[in-house]
Amino acid sequence: MDRRRRVPRTDTVLAAPELVAAQGRLGRAAVKEAVAAAQRRVRHGELSPDDVVRAAVAALPARAAALRPVINATGVLLHTNLGRAPLSAAAIEAVTAAAGAADVEFDLATGRRARRGRDALDALARAVPAAEDAHVVNNNAAALILAATALARGREIVVSRGELVEIGDGFRIPDLLVSTGARLREVGTTNRTSREDYAAALGPDTGFVLKVHPSNYRIEGFTGAAGVAELAGLGVPVVADVGSGLLRPEPLLPDEPDAATALGSGADLVTASGDKLLGGPQAGLLLGRRALVERCRRHPLARALRVDKLTLAALEATLRGPATPVAEALRADPEELAARAAALAGTLARAGLDARAVPSAAAVGGGGAPGITLPSAAVSLPVRLAAPLRTGEPPVVGRIEGGRLLLDLRAVPAARDGDVARAALAAHAAPEGE
Repeated sequence: MDRRRRVPRTDTVLAAPELVAAQGRLGRAAVKEAVAAAQRRVRHGELSPDDVVRAAVAALPARAAALRPVINATGVLLHTNLGRAPLSAAAIEAVTAAAGAADVEFDLATGRRARRGRDALDALARAVPAAEDAHVVNNNAAALILAATALARGREIVVSRGELVEIGDGFRIPDLLVSTGARLREVGTTNRTSREDYAAALGPDTGFVLKVHPSNYRIEGFTGAAGVAELAGLGVPVVADVGSGLLRPEPLLPDEPDAATALGSGADLVTASGDKLLGGPQAGLLLGRRALVERCRRHPLARALRVDKLTLAALEATLRGPATPVAEALRADPEELAARAAALAGTLARAGLDARAVPSAAAVGGGGAPGITLPSAAVSLPVRLAAPLRTGEPPVVGRIEGGRLLLDLRAVPAARDGDVARAALAAHAAPEGE
């Protein structure tokens, strides 16, 4: 019999209860594509007609979006390629609540329009009392661009040569600033810039003095830099880009700048990231003098850079809620990490894997605390497991070091150790080459 006559009709297959349910979750197009692929296998003699529904269901993606949740076992807390800060349970719940219609710009009590993001801004103001006002845009680069456009377009920004950094993926601070129509006045040298260097460059065309935290590198040796407190008395606004998103001092990272300290030292405006050490969603924070924040907020560019309701909800929950996953990972007890690694390695070794618990060194990442290592612990596995672990379910991403695959546990919640074990066992059982 012609194989084509044995292929089940598309409408018949789509009417199967499990595929009807899948259409409500994934959309008709995705389900129909999986059915068509199963039908082609029948035509080629690779599949029985009775197995079309089963094969179509097996081929369906887990969710409508292609992004997959990953277990970050790299030892980098804020891994840019893995989305930086994982949201807290409180922030995830807030995002879900805001996903439908929400009172983002509406006062339910009066029935009138209200200030957009008022609750998130209130939470931000409470977190940094030294700031007279606050505004939120879609990332820290956007915050800096908005400040440069609103305060220095057609004027000069005075900045140290040692702080004209590249922030990743080829984007450079000087290019971003010049794109706003401002002119850069570079002062000092790569390794040393004094208060006098800044003062000598000031003039009637000065828009502001900019302090940029280098973030992803550091210079050692014969160095010198003027701090915010030294620049605050120069008679022009001082804008401090603190980079990694600390709102207040972190004892574990004593050299990492924070918004509260910068404002307390005399900065007029501070910019920071929301998805780094703050542990929230991608966002750019502007904090400081009310007049300057208002100039930024009222600038036409602010409309193009504003954040959506999901970001506002996640940011507020991050600020008001419990400790974030980033904070918990940063403060993890090395002895507890070592005990977890030993238990996990033991489980895997008993199942026949070459698994060992080893000391490890983790890093903050995301441009934060360059050169600082955090004592950690990892499970060392054969390097051949790296690819099947990355492509398994759930994907587990480690790092290769010394010819071994290390699964560093500092950024892995303890509740996910069982998932890591199951993923490793599945990778071990997978045929070579898969």
